[in-house]
Amino acid sequence: MDLTIIGNHIAEVRKKAGLTRESLAEAVGVSVQAVGKWETGRNLPDLENLLRIAEITNTPYARILSEDEPAGGVSGLVIRDRLFHEENMYTRMRSFALTENLEETYRALHYMRERHVGQFRKPGKYQTEQILYINHPLLMACHAHALGIRDDALLSAILLHDVIEDTGVSAEELPFSDEVRQIVSLVSFSEQPGLTHVESKEKYYAGIIENPKACVVKIIDRCNNVSTMARCFSKEKMQAYITETEKYVLPLAEKLKNDHAEYSDVAFLVKYQIRSILETIKYLLV
Repeated sequence: MDLTIIGNHIAEVRKKAGLTRESLAEAVGVSVQAVGKWETGRNLPDLENLLRIAEITNTPYARILSEDEPAGGVSGLVIRDRLFHEENMYTRMRSFALTENLEETYRALHYMRERHVGQFRKPGKYQTEQILYINHPLLMACHAHALGIRDDALLSAILLHDVIEDTGVSAEELPFSDEVRQIVSLVSFSEQPGLTHVESKEKYYAGIIENPKACVVKIIDRCNNVSTMARCFSKEKMQAYITETEKYVLPLAEKLKNDHAEYSDVAFLVKYQIRSILETIKYLLV
C-alpha cells in the first residue's frame, strides 16, 4: 500500500469538496497536523477516520484506497510538493552526526533550524502546503553525505550556508569554527559597494573558486536549486539561471576535478546531475 498515493487521493477529494485542511480536520475530529501527515504520506488514517473522510467528501472509500494515481496536476501527472520530507532528513543527519562524531554538524542542525524558524520555500504553482525552508539545506546535507562527504566543517557549512543571507546573522556571530565561518561567508552573496550586480557576482564566484570546500557547497546548492526551479521559476528566470550556472557554477566543478582529487568524484556526479537537468529544461524551453 503506497501511502503517498493514498495521501494524494485524500488531498484530491478534500479539494474537490471545497475543504481546507483545517475544515476537514474539524469535520473528522482530528488535528490539522494529522491531516497533513495523511496527505503527505507519513501516516494512514484508521478505518473509522477513512470512512469519515469518504462520507464528508462524498467519495467511495475504495477510491481513496485505490493504488491508481489521482488525476490532479498536469496531463494526469501528480506534482510532488517536495522531494523528501524535512523531518525525515533531519533525523537522518542527526543520526549520522551522532554516530560519526560530527560535533559541529550536530550543532549546525539545531542552529540552522532555530535561525530559519518561520521561513518557507518559495511556493510552486501546484503546491498544496507550505514547505519549511530548512528542507533545502537538509536536502543538500543528505546529498553531500550520500556522496561520501564526512568532513565536519564542510557538512556544517552546507547546513548553515544561507543563514547570513536569510536570517541577518553575520559570519562573525556564527558560533562555529573559523573554517566554517569562512566557508559560509564565501558562499553568502551580497551586492558590493561601488560595483554593478554583474561585477558583484564575478567577485563572489572568484572568491568561491579559491576555496575547494566553498566550491563543494556551491555546486550542491545549485544542483538542488536547478532540480526544483521548474516548479516556481518563470521561463525567463530559468533561462537566466541556466546561463549563470553554465558561466559560473560548472567551472567550480571543473576546478574541483582538476585541482582537488579528494572531491573529483563529487564534482563529476554533481556536474552530471546539473548538466542533465539543464539540458532537459532547455529542450522544454525551446
